[in-house]
Amino acid sequence: MAFFTSAITILKTLVIAIGAGLGVWGAINLMEGYGNDNPGAKSQGIKQLMSGGGVILIGTQLIPLLSGLFG
Repeated sequence: MAFFTSAITILKTLVIAIGAGLGVWGAINLMEGYGNDNPGAKSQGIKQLMSGGGVILIGTQLIPLLSGLFG
């Protein structure tokens, strides 16, 4: 049982880290789009920023619910 708890904690951390990386990448693209007045880069940046937030939300809200499946 402790194995599943530690595995879920590690999975949660990894998913949040991936989401944060995607969000940072999106923020960089967004700022680059504003700096160069490039609407394509702005659009891509905001999409990446929002998807990073969604992945973080999945990591913080849904991944801990997996512990109920094994407990």
